[in-house]
Amino acid sequence: MPSGERLIDPIEAAVANWLAMGWEDSAGGMAFVTSVTRAQQILETSIDRTLRPFGLTFARFELLRLLAFTRRGTLPMGVAGQRLQVHPASVTNAVDRLERAGLVARHRSDVDGRMVIVGITNDGRELVERATVELNNLFARIPVGSNDMAQVVDALRVFRGAHDGTGTEVCR
Repeated sequence: MPSGERLIDPIEAAVANWLAMGWEDSAGGMAFVTSVTRAQQILETSIDRTLRPFGLTFARFELLRLLAFTRRGTLPMGVAGQRLQVHPASVTNAVDRLERAGLVARHRSDVDGRMVIVGITNDGRELVERATVELNNLFARIPVGSNDMAQVVDALRVFRGAHDGTGTEVCR
């Protein structure tokens, strides 16, 4: 790129096109959705690269970290899914893989035999602690200030709050 030329932000260019088409009312929404989607792709790539040496995906890491945060290291699978805001099938898939790796174990509840409890193993605790150190190093390198991050988190909290948890679309 020749000296002095400004790199054009693709999302800014898309907004300009949206506006040129007369879609002023939806240009901000398009910029929001595209920005969130692209940021998610960038972060997902970095997180995957960081967790790959541990044999983890972010979904499996989140489940291990959640279990490690609990007092007993166990949770009913349904509660784990609610806290992670994922479909029950996603929790089952993650538990299946983590169980095969010896990082979690599951059993039926003594109180209610219909309830399946998942618990982190000692190997799971050790692995998630090492992986957390590496992820924290990655998070420290995100080129966004803490105040800006807090504003984004607040805005996305409102958006997530509009989701009813059933997997249906938020924007109806």
